[in-house]
Amino acid sequence: MTLRIVQVNCVIDESRRAPADLFAAWPTLSATADAAAHAGADVTVLQASRVPGEYRDRGVTYRFVAEPRWQRGNGAGSMPWRIGAAIRRVRPDVVHFNGLDFPFHVRAACSAGAPVLVQDHASRAEGRSARLRAWGHEKIAGVAFTARAQAEPFLRRHQLPRSAQLFEVPESSSHFTPGDRDAARRACGIYGAPALLWIGHLDANKNPLTMLHGVRTALATLPDLHVWCAFAGIGLLGEIEALLRADPRLAGHVHLLGTVPHPAIETLCRAADLFVSTSRREGSGYALIEALACGMTPVISDIPSFRALTGHGALGALVPVGDADALAAAIIDQAQRPREAARAAVRAHFEQHLAFDAIGAQLMAAYRAIATPTTRP
Repeated sequence: MTLRIVQVNCVIDESRRAPADLFAAWPTLSATADAAAHAGADVTVLQASRVPGEYRDRGVTYRFVAEPRWQRGNGAGSMPWRIGAAIRRVRPDVVHFNGLDFPFHVRAACSAGAPVLVQDHASRAEGRSARLRAWGHEKIAGVAFTARAQAEPFLRRHQLPRSAQLFEVPESSSHFTPGDRDAARRACGIYGAPALLWIGHLDANKNPLTMLHGVRTALATLPDLHVWCAFAGIGLLGEIEALLRADPRLAGHVHLLGTVPHPAIETLCRAADLFVSTSRREGSGYALIEALACGMTPVISDIPSFRALTGHGALGALVPVGDADALAAAIIDQAQRPREAARAAVRAHFEQHLAFDAIGAQLMAAYRAIATPTTRP
C-alpha cells in the first residue's frame, strides 16, 4: 500500500519568494520530500506562508498555508488550526512534522487523526517552547533525531512521551559528489599537505579557537599543513585575528575565506584532504554531510550527531570537545593515511547510510512503523 504522507513546515519565509526561489534558498524544504517520494510515498508538503498557493514538483505537491499578514515570528502565526484543517483535507496516513518548537501546531496536527512523527531540527530542551512541549507532544506517535542520544534531554524533562517510538534519521543529505581533487584545487586555489577545510559560524558553539590551537600544534609535525575557513557569522573574528597577529607562523597557514557561495563549497570539499569541525553541539551537521558526500575524511568533535553520521567513528577520527591537543594528534594521524583509499571508504559509507535514497528508506521505515490501517480520518 502506498502511504500518503503530509510533511509540515511552520517556519515562514518573510521575503515571500516564489516557490522556485524558495526551494533554491531552502534546499531542505524539498529534499526530504523528494527522498520520501522516491522511496514510494505519496507526499504533500504543507508550508506556512504569507501567500497562499499550490505548486507541484517531481511528484510532490506543495501547499502554502496562508497566515495573517500582521502575524510575526518564526512559526505559523497564532493559527495552528489552519495547519490542522489543511492536514485533514489531505487525509494522510502519517504526518511528518518538522521541528520540536511548535507545540500548539503539533497538538493541532495530532487532532487531525493520523499518527504524527516529529523530527528534531537542532532544538534545545531548555528552549522557549520547553514548558509547552509535554502538552503539545502528548499524543505524537514517533520522534526522529539524528542520534538517539539527542532525545535524552527531552525525555528527562518529560517533553516527549515515553510511548513515542524513537527513530534515528538525519535531517537531510547532499547531492555533492567527490569529483577530481586536482581540478578542484586549480579551480578554487587552495593548497596544503594536507589541506584542511573548516566551515561554520565564528561563534562559541562552532569553537574555531580550539581548531586554530590544534592546527598550531600539528604544524610542528606537518609543516605544509594549511587550513581554509569558510564562515558567515563573525562573532569571534576579532579574537581570531588577534591570535593570528600574535603568531605570524600560524597566520601563514590559516586562510579566512569569509562567506562562500554554496556551489563553491562543493569545490572546496573536493579540493581539501580533511574536514575539521570543532562544534560543541549540532542537530545534524550539514557541512559534515556535504564533506562526507565528497569523500573527505572527517576529524570532528565527539558529539552524538557526528558519531551517528560517521558510523560511530568508523570514518576519520572523533575528538573530545575542546581538546586542541587531541585534535592535533588526530589531524597528524589521518594526514598520514592513504588518501584515495580513505576517500573511497567515506563515499561508500555516505552512499549506504546518508545519501537521499538511504534517507528516504529510513523515513519510510519510520512511517510504516507508526502507521496503522485505522488512522486515516
